[in-house]
Amino acid sequence: MPKNQNTFSSLTALTTLRRRLANRAVHAGWRWMQQAGAITAQTPGRLRFGAIGHGTRLAFPQGTVFGEPWIRLGDHCIIGEQVTITAGMMPGLDLGTEPVLVLGNGVVLGRDTHVIADTRITIGDDTFCGPGVYITSTNHSYDDPHEPVGKQWPRSAPVEIGPGCWLGTGAVILPGARLGRNVVVAAGAVVRGEVPDHAVVA
Repeated sequence: MPKNQNTFSSLTALTTLRRRLANRAVHAGWRWMQQAGAITAQTPGRLRFGAIGHGTRLAFPQGTVFGEPWIRLGDHCIIGEQVTITAGMMPGLDLGTEPVLVLGNGVVLGRDTHVIADTRITIGDDTFCGPGVYITSTNHSYDDPHEPVGKQWPRSAPVEIGPGCWLGTGAVILPGARLGRNVVVAAGAVVRGEVPDHAVVA
């Protein structure tokens, strides 16, 4: 226990200074990790995409990424933190010669978005996704009501999202969806089937 108020004040000031310095060091280190850990065409790390365009950047930390030889990313795409992009049902599959997931130029995938492409998904130029969007070309089937859903073979259908679309936070795009150009999908909306150009899905 400090013997006088001055000693106590000095200890408090020293503790505060240490916390501030530690805080600055942690934030500086995190900024450095974000810069160093980002994926670009020049710094692909362990990932070997079918194509990664000029100016495209996957923020650090990345989400799950696999099947990258069948993923093509256009120019100037922005892929946020913890975004999952996958081709195929699991890593290590041979998916043939054609790309399975194609992002056009200028596509933005917000933080925590998931794009799960077991069969072809195409996202057109300049389409923006808010955080937490879920796009999938595969879904569980429910053909046999007596069998657990998780044990039934899933159904797949290609997904096509036209250019210039906006998908709000938490939107879900289901297998077989075909969105025209400049479509707006409201936050939390679930989309299946065909959506014409310039439509708003709420």
